[in-house]
Amino acid sequence: MIHIRNVTKTYGRRQNRFVAIDDISFDVPEGTSVAIMGKSGSGKSTLMHAISGLDRPQKGQVIIGDKDILQLHGHELDRFRANEMGFIFQSFFVEGNASCYHNVALPLEIARLRPWKRKKLILEALEKVEMSDKVHAPARDLSGGQKQRLAIARAIVNSPKLIFADEPTGNLDSGTGERIMDLLFDLNRKMGSTLFIVTHDADLANRCKLRIHVKDGRIVSMAGQTKKEKQS
Repeated sequence: MIHIRNVTKTYGRRQNRFVAIDDISFDVPEGTSVAIMGKSGSGKSTLMHAISGLDRPQKGQVIIGDKDILQLHGHELDRFRANEMGFIFQSFFVEGNASCYHNVALPLEIARLRPWKRKKLILEALEKVEMSDKVHAPARDLSGGQKQRLAIARAIVNSPKLIFADEPTGNLDSGTGERIMDLLFDLNRKMGSTLFIVTHDADLANRCKLRIHVKDGRIVSMAGQTKKEKQS
């Protein structure tokens, strides 16, 4: 179970103070797919960044397993993210001049996995996203859909407990975007990873087991059925 408790994130000071996330709390059973929805500026991406430790809120707890990740600092937090989390973003963030192999290797390097252990994991991740034939290809030569599949391979290479995807189909055409989401949900089922998707796409959100709607930094609604509820 993932516990988010009283998370608050502000920017600026005094009269310029802006509350991006306002005292948000909820729980997510492991293995659940979660959509965080809302309009631009609603706080949905800031909430994802807080849950993942990419940004540090001024208040609250994010308890994953037995750790409050907001209490981790520096290399300890970097190591936790490298071992337990995978990230996929709208803009791909792949290194164009590097090969697909070396793009996928990055989380394993951060996790300080020995080089001889990396190869098997990298090849397996590329196979899962159907890119075994692109191992040595430079990322700059890939199509948009292939770059996003490469980003997914990088996100899953360490078999993370949590996958965070921020508008993962925003730069893709509808057909390619649908195939990417089919792939993500398939990996969610097979790997048992908890999947957080930030989106304004209602059709995509409806594919998730839990849907959280954020407005002005607050949760205005939660809908869906979690695994825990189905078993009760």
